[in-house]
Amino acid sequence: MKLAYPVIISKGSKFFIVSVPDCQINTQGNDLVHAIEMARDAISLWCVSEQMDFNRPLPEPSALSTIQSEDDDIVTLVDVDLETYRRKYDLRTVRKNLTIPHWLNKEAEKKKVNFSRILQEALIDYLNIDINSKF
Repeated sequence: MKLAYPVIISKGSKFFIVSVPDCQINTQGNDLVHAIEMARDAISLWCVSEQMDFNRPLPEPSALSTIQSEDDDIVTLVDVDLETYRRKYDLRTVRKNLTIPHWLNKEAEKKKVNFSRILQEALIDYLNIDINSKF
């Protein structure tokens, strides 16, 4: 799910402060680019937490025209891709049972093969997944 939430970015004495009214969260960044990156991360974390931990629906993003700010604030949209965020940070493991020939198991055990790692690498290769682009 991709969304774009409005944010208010204010220049503080040392940092750029970001407010996300729809989510009622704040974050900050060292500079403007960092502030936007931090906003994207904060919104994504908040949204995924609302859905997975609390089973609550996400608020609809407000229209930019409804956001009230000070004259020197920046009001803009920050986009989030919740599916990509989930994949990046969902490191839970899933147990799978599989069968292989006895002789193959003996050979692999002799070489101290990490079956989980080999299976993960093989699945990534077989499914033609570029893990760098997924995260």
